[in-house]
Amino acid sequence: MTPVDRAREAAEAVAGIPSDSDGPMFREPWEAQAFAMALALEERGLFTWPEWATVLAAEIKRAQDAGDPDTGETYYRHWLAALERLVAEKSVTDRATLASYRTAWERAANRTPHGTPIELKPHDFG
Repeated sequence: MTPVDRAREAAEAVAGIPSDSDGPMFREPWEAQAFAMALALEERGLFTWPEWATVLAAEIKRAQDAGDPDTGETYYRHWLAALERLVAEKSVTDRATLASYRTAWERAANRTPHGTPIELKPHDFG
């Protein structure tokens, strides 16, 4: 199955994915990367699409209960939260490591001029 076919299959299996007739749509590159990570992890058997849909729905509900207006603009933030939750629950990594990388990315993004690729450096972790 081609990557495009896999993306269409995921879009059909998981309700709410922003898509058009060509498949999933993304506003930012990180959204496509998060989508691709989920595809790769599902393909490797870390979780099933029904399991993914359950965790994603729980993350969306959690965000809505916390005041997310659910306009669609935050959909992939929920996707990323679900991905982080599953990799921690499945012991692929732990929440401390995820938090360390999140902080490092924030540091790297804050020092990077707009329009320039963000690069993680060792000092971003300290």
